[in-house]
Amino acid sequence: MIDFAPRTAVITGGASGIGLALAKRLAGQGVEVLVGDLPGERLEAAERIANISTLACDVSDLAQVEALAEAAGEQFEAIDLVLNNAGQGGVHGKLWEVDPEEARAHFDVNFWGIWNGCRAFAPRLVAQESPSAIYNTGSENSWFCAVRQTAAYIAAKHAVLGMTESLRGDLPPHVHAGLIVPGWVFTPLGPEQFMKFGMDVENYVDIVLPQILSRRRFVVSHGYNEVRIAERMGALHESYAEFANPAEKDAVHDVQLVMAQLREAAKTK
Repeated sequence: MIDFAPRTAVITGGASGIGLALAKRLAGQGVEVLVGDLPGERLEAAERIANISTLACDVSDLAQVEALAEAAGEQFEAIDLVLNNAGQGGVHGKLWEVDPEEARAHFDVNFWGIWNGCRAFAPRLVAQESPSAIYNTGSENSWFCAVRQTAAYIAAKHAVLGMTESLRGDLPPHVHAGLIVPGWVFTPLGPEQFMKFGMDVENYVDIVLPQILSRRRFVVSHGYNEVRIAERMGALHESYAEFANPAEKDAVHDVQLVMAQLREAAKTK
Protein backbone atom coordinates (compact mmCIF):
# COMPACT_ATOMS: atom_id res chain seq x y z
CA MET A 1 0.00 0.00 0.00
CA ILE A 2 1.41 3.36 -1.03
CA ASP A 3 1.32 5.70 1.96
CA PHE A 4 3.91 8.27 0.94
CA ALA A 5 3.40 10.76 -1.87
CA PRO A 6 6.46 13.00 -2.13
CA ARG A 7 6.07 16.30 -3.93
CA THR A 8 9.80 17.02 -3.92
CA ALA A 9 12.95 14.93 -4.08
CA VAL A 10 16.71 15.44 -3.95
CA ILE A 11 18.87 12.84 -5.66
CA THR A 12 22.66 12.74 -5.54
CA GLY A 13 24.32 10.96 -8.41
CA GLY A 14 21.13 11.70 -10.31
CA ALA A 15 22.66 12.52 -13.69
CA SER A 16 23.24 8.91 -14.76
CA GLY A 17 22.35 5.30 -14.04
CA ILE A 18 19.85 4.44 -11.33
CA GLY A 19 19.78 8.00 -10.02
CA LEU A 20 18.80 9.45 -13.38
CA ALA A 21 16.21 6.74 -14.02
CA LEU A 22 14.58 7.46 -10.65
CA ALA A 23 14.77 11.21 -11.23
CA LYS A 24 13.06 10.93 -14.61
CA ARG A 25 10.37 8.60 -13.29
CA LEU A 26 9.60 10.82 -10.29
CA ALA A 27 9.65 13.96 -12.45
CA GLY A 28 7.27 12.28 -14.88
CA GLN A 29 4.87 11.78 -11.97
CA GLY A 30 4.93 15.49 -11.19
CA VAL A 31 7.53 15.42 -8.42
CA GLU A 32 9.92 18.39 -8.36
CA VAL A 33 13.41 16.91 -8.42
CA LEU A 34 16.74 18.51 -7.57
CA VAL A 35 19.69 16.50 -8.88
CA GLY A 36 23.15 16.89 -7.42
CA ASP A 37 26.03 15.43 -9.39
CA LEU A 38 29.48 16.23 -10.72
CA PRO A 39 29.55 19.01 -13.32
CA GLY A 40 29.56 17.99 -16.97
CA GLU A 41 27.45 17.01 -19.96
CA ARG A 42 25.34 14.48 -18.03
CA LEU A 43 24.31 17.06 -15.46
CA GLU A 44 23.55 19.58 -18.20
CA ALA A 45 21.38 17.01 -19.98
CA ALA A 46 19.44 16.27 -16.79
CA GLU A 47 18.75 20.01 -16.40
CA ARG A 48 16.79 19.94 -19.66
CA ILE A 49 14.25 17.39 -18.37
CA ALA A 50 10.92 18.80 -17.18
CA ASN A 51 10.55 19.08 -13.38
CA ILE A 52 14.29 18.49 -12.84
CA SER A 53 16.71 21.16 -11.67
CA THR A 54 20.39 20.54 -11.01
CA LEU A 55 23.30 21.69 -8.91
CA ALA A 56 26.93 20.66 -9.31
CA CYS A 57 27.92 18.70 -6.22
CA ASP A 58 30.84 16.51 -5.20
CA VAL A 59 29.38 14.43 -2.38
CA SER A 60 32.81 13.75 -0.88
CA ASP A 61 32.92 17.44 0.07
CA LEU A 62 30.59 18.12 3.02
CA ALA A 63 30.43 21.84 2.21
CA GLN A 64 29.08 21.09 -1.26
CA VAL A 65 26.47 18.69 0.11
CA GLU A 66 25.40 21.28 2.66
CA ALA A 67 25.09 23.79 -0.19
CA LEU A 68 22.85 21.27 -2.00
CA ALA A 69 20.67 20.97 1.12
CA GLU A 70 20.54 24.75 1.42
CA ALA A 71 19.48 25.07 -2.22
CA ALA A 72 16.77 22.44 -1.73
CA GLY A 73 15.51 24.28 1.34
CA GLU A 74 15.23 27.49 -0.66
CA GLN A 75 13.68 25.86 -3.71
CA PHE A 76 11.13 23.60 -2.02
CA GLU A 77 8.48 24.36 0.55
CA ALA A 78 9.45 21.04 2.12
CA ILE A 79 11.99 18.34 1.26
CA ASP A 80 10.02 15.11 1.11
CA LEU A 81 12.48 12.55 -0.26
CA VAL A 82 16.27 12.37 -0.21
CA LEU A 83 18.07 9.70 -2.21
CA ASN A 84 21.76 9.54 -1.28
CA ASN A 85 22.62 7.65 -4.41
CA ALA A 86 25.98 8.95 -5.68
CA GLY A 87 28.68 6.33 -5.91
CA GLN A 88 31.49 4.95 -8.03
CA GLY A 89 32.97 1.60 -8.94
CA GLY A 90 35.58 0.23 -6.59
CA VAL A 91 39.33 -0.15 -6.77
CA HIS A 92 40.16 -3.60 -8.11
CA GLY A 93 42.86 -5.93 -6.83
CA LYS A 94 43.78 -8.13 -3.92
CA LEU A 95 43.40 -6.18 -0.69
CA TRP A 96 47.12 -6.16 0.11
CA GLU A 97 47.93 -4.96 -3.41
CA VAL A 98 45.51 -2.01 -3.44
CA ASP A 99 46.94 1.46 -2.82
CA PRO A 100 45.53 2.52 0.57
CA GLU A 101 45.14 6.09 -0.64
CA GLU A 102 42.98 4.91 -3.53
CA ALA A 103 40.85 2.92 -1.09
CA ARG A 104 40.45 5.98 1.16
CA ALA A 105 39.49 8.11 -1.83
CA HIS A 106 36.89 5.52 -2.74
CA PHE A 107 35.46 5.65 0.79
CA ASP A 108 35.26 9.43 0.50
CA VAL A 109 32.59 8.96 -2.16
CA ASN A 110 30.87 5.64 -1.46
CA PHE A 111 30.71 5.96 2.33
CA TRP A 112 31.42 9.53 3.39
CA GLY A 113 29.41 10.90 0.47
CA ILE A 114 26.33 9.18 1.88
CA TRP A 115 27.24 10.16 5.44
CA ASN A 116 27.47 13.78 4.25
CA GLY A 117 24.03 13.53 2.67
CA CYS A 118 22.52 12.21 5.89
CA ARG A 119 24.29 14.86 7.96
CA ALA A 120 23.18 17.72 5.71
CA PHE A 121 19.56 16.68 5.15
CA ALA A 122 18.44 14.79 8.28
CA PRO A 123 18.19 17.87 10.53
CA ARG A 124 16.03 19.62 7.94
CA LEU A 125 13.65 16.69 7.64
CA VAL A 126 13.40 16.39 11.42
CA ALA A 127 12.56 20.10 11.72
CA GLN A 128 9.84 19.94 9.06
CA GLU A 129 7.64 17.62 11.13
CA SER A 130 5.99 16.29 7.96
CA PRO A 131 6.38 12.74 6.56
CA SER A 132 9.65 12.33 4.69
CA ALA A 133 12.27 9.74 3.87
CA ILE A 134 16.01 9.37 3.43
CA TYR A 135 17.17 6.44 1.32
CA ASN A 136 20.81 5.47 1.01
CA THR A 137 21.97 3.38 -1.91
CA GLY A 138 23.79 0.32 -0.72
CA SER A 139 24.25 -2.77 -2.86
CA GLU A 140 23.92 -6.52 -2.88
CA ASN A 141 27.53 -6.08 -1.74
CA SER A 142 26.11 -4.73 1.53
CA TRP A 143 25.19 -8.35 2.35
CA PHE A 144 27.81 -10.50 0.62
CA CYS A 145 30.77 -10.28 -1.74
CA ALA A 146 29.33 -10.31 -5.24
CA VAL A 147 32.55 -9.40 -7.08
CA ARG A 148 35.97 -10.63 -6.06
CA GLN A 149 38.91 -8.30 -5.44
CA THR A 150 36.81 -5.22 -4.74
CA ALA A 151 37.44 -4.94 -0.99
CA ALA A 152 37.07 -1.15 -0.81
CA TYR A 153 33.73 -1.19 -2.63
CA ILE A 154 32.36 -4.09 -0.58
CA ALA A 155 33.57 -2.60 2.71
CA ALA A 156 31.99 0.77 1.86
CA LYS A 157 28.66 -0.84 0.99
CA HIS A 158 28.69 -2.89 4.20
CA ALA A 159 29.37 0.36 6.07
CA VAL A 160 26.45 2.10 4.37
CA LEU A 161 24.16 -0.69 5.63
CA GLY A 162 25.34 -0.22 9.21
CA MET A 163 25.18 3.54 9.02
CA THR A 164 21.63 3.49 7.65
CA GLU A 165 20.43 1.10 10.33
CA SER A 166 21.98 3.32 13.02
CA LEU A 167 20.41 6.42 11.46
CA ARG A 168 16.97 4.84 11.78
CA GLY A 169 17.32 4.94 15.55
CA ASP A 170 18.30 8.61 15.53
CA LEU A 171 15.23 9.80 13.65
CA PRO A 172 11.71 10.62 14.88
CA PRO A 173 8.80 8.59 13.48
CA HIS A 174 7.91 11.10 10.76
CA VAL A 175 11.34 10.69 9.09
CA HIS A 176 11.99 7.27 7.58
CA ALA A 177 15.44 5.90 6.77
CA GLY A 178 15.91 2.96 4.45
CA LEU A 179 18.47 1.16 2.32
CA ILE A 180 18.20 0.63 -1.42
CA VAL A 181 19.86 -2.68 -2.30
CA PRO A 182 20.55 -2.86 -6.05
CA GLY A 183 21.77 -6.07 -7.55
CA TRP A 184 23.40 -6.14 -10.96
CA VAL A 185 21.84 -3.31 -13.00
CA PHE A 186 22.95 -2.03 -16.41
CA THR A 187 24.45 1.36 -15.46
CA PRO A 188 27.70 3.24 -16.21
CA LEU A 189 29.15 2.08 -12.86
CA GLY A 190 31.48 -0.32 -14.65
CA PRO A 191 32.62 -1.27 -18.18
CA GLU A 192 29.68 -1.61 -20.60
CA GLN A 193 30.83 -5.03 -21.85
CA PHE A 194 30.32 -6.28 -18.29
CA MET A 195 27.44 -4.12 -17.06
CA LYS A 196 25.22 -4.89 -20.07
CA PHE A 197 24.37 -8.27 -18.55
CA GLY A 198 22.66 -6.56 -15.61
CA MET A 199 18.97 -5.81 -15.22
CA ASP A 200 17.56 -3.09 -17.45
CA VAL A 201 17.48 0.11 -15.42
CA GLU A 202 13.86 0.94 -16.31
CA ASN A 203 12.78 -2.53 -15.20
CA TYR A 204 14.74 -1.94 -12.01
CA VAL A 205 12.88 1.31 -11.32
CA ASP A 206 9.56 -0.48 -11.90
CA ILE A 207 10.48 -2.80 -9.03
CA VAL A 208 12.00 -0.39 -6.53
CA LEU A 209 10.01 2.83 -6.80
CA PRO A 210 6.81 1.37 -5.28
CA GLN A 211 8.91 0.20 -2.33
CA ILE A 212 10.36 3.68 -1.85
CA LEU A 213 6.88 5.18 -1.96
CA SER A 214 5.81 2.64 0.66
CA ARG A 215 8.77 3.66 2.85
CA ARG A 216 10.08 0.11 3.11
CA ARG A 217 13.11 -0.46 5.33
CA PHE A 218 14.93 -2.43 2.63
CA VAL A 219 14.28 -1.80 -1.06
CA VAL A 220 15.17 -4.98 -2.96
CA SER A 221 15.10 -6.28 -6.51
CA HIS A 222 17.26 -9.30 -7.30
CA GLY A 223 15.83 -12.46 -5.76
CA TYR A 224 18.97 -14.56 -6.20
CA ASN A 225 20.62 -12.32 -3.62
CA GLU A 226 18.86 -14.40 -0.97
CA VAL A 227 20.81 -17.47 -2.07
CA ARG A 228 24.11 -15.65 -1.50
CA ILE A 229 22.91 -14.15 1.79
CA ALA A 230 21.87 -17.62 2.98
CA GLU A 231 25.38 -18.94 2.29
CA ARG A 232 26.86 -16.42 4.73
CA MET A 233 24.09 -16.68 7.29
CA GLY A 234 24.22 -20.46 7.22
CA ALA A 235 27.87 -20.41 8.26
CA LEU A 236 27.04 -17.85 10.95
CA HIS A 237 24.19 -19.95 12.34
CA GLU A 238 26.43 -23.04 12.41
CA SER A 239 28.97 -21.22 14.57
CA TYR A 240 26.32 -19.90 16.94
CA ALA A 241 24.72 -23.31 17.26
CA GLU A 242 28.02 -25.00 18.07
CA PHE A 243 29.81 -22.47 20.25
CA ALA A 244 27.61 -19.63 21.55
CA ASN A 245 25.68 -19.51 24.80
CA PRO A 246 22.02 -20.40 24.12
CA ALA A 247 19.85 -17.32 23.66
CA GLU A 248 17.65 -18.15 26.65
CA LYS A 249 20.73 -18.19 28.90
CA ASP A 250 22.41 -15.18 27.29
CA ALA A 251 19.63 -12.60 27.63
CA VAL A 252 21.50 -11.12 30.59
CA HIS A 253 24.19 -10.03 28.11
CA ASP A 254 21.90 -8.56 25.45
CA VAL A 255 22.64 -4.83 25.26
CA GLN A 256 19.12 -3.77 24.25
CA LEU A 257 17.41 -5.86 26.93
CA VAL A 258 19.74 -4.73 29.67
CA MET A 259 19.53 -1.06 28.68
CA ALA A 260 15.73 -1.28 28.64
CA GLN A 261 15.78 -2.79 32.12
CA LEU A 262 18.08 -0.04 33.38
CA ARG A 263 15.80 2.63 31.94
CA GLU A 264 12.78 1.08 33.62
CA ALA A 265 14.64 0.85 36.90
CA ALA A 266 15.60 4.51 36.63
CA LYS A 267 11.95 5.51 36.18
CA THR A 268 10.94 3.88 39.46
CA LYS A 269 13.54 5.76 41.50
